[in-house]
Amino acid sequence: MNRFFVSKNQIMGNKIEILGKDVKHIKDVLRLKYKDKIEIVCEGKNYICEILEINPESIILSVLNIFQGKNEPPIDVVLYQGIAKGDKMDYIVQKCTEIGVKEIYPLITNRTVVKIKDRKKEQKKVDRWKAIAEEAAKQSKRDYIPLVNNVISYNEMIDVLKGEKNIIVPYEKEEVHTLKEALKDIKYGKIHIIIGPEGGFEEEEIDTIKIIGGKPVTLGPRIFRTETAGLVVISIALYELGDLGVRI
Repeated sequence: MNRFFVSKNQIMGNKIEILGKDVKHIKDVLRLKYKDKIEIVCEGKNYICEILEINPESIILSVLNIFQGKNEPPIDVVLYQGIAKGDKMDYIVQKCTEIGVKEIYPLITNRTVVKIKDRKKEQKKVDRWKAIAEEAAKQSKRDYIPLVNNVISYNEMIDVLKGEKNIIVPYEKEEVHTLKEALKDIKYGKIHIIIGPEGGFEEEEIDTIKIIGGKPVTLGPRIFRTETAGLVVISIALYELGDLGVRI
């Protein structure tokens, strides 16, 4: 069954109104018709519906059944991703959404190669990443679309993380503390994962992360690319702490 996301104001009692680009997709791509079934998700709730009306600018659905979604991990994963070159960020957003990340912060550090100076271009990129997250959430049957935040600087990230717990940063110069050890101290709630850009982190940046309680960890003897590191850490974290590899 095809899945779409709506906001609360599109739900009116036992009817749901589809608007925007999803209307064209339902009509012209999927070619769904009157009485065809469709699945709607809003803030973790799933609505099994059938098509009641197909209009030029909207589609009206009739709600048949409602139930709480069960496709989200029991722990929230927040990713702070050093912005990568080319279409690597598209890949990171897509795959991390599929795995189960809850929130993404595109991050600019001292060694970030990509420097977005034009606010309009920056917003265009963020909007693109949000669209990719939505499509990936549909495909992977998520109950929430991960929140893709606006681009933040390293110092802004530090401000966001002050007072937070469970902060993990893979660092190629760390030789003692492992990801497995860091995950042992985490039981529930939220985990913050910080991934550097292509050039990695400067030592001063790692020192600042340590000051606010962050834990640099080694991922082993091999060096991962920035588009690989986050996927590896999130996958391991959700396997150890969440529902990855578990059939509910």
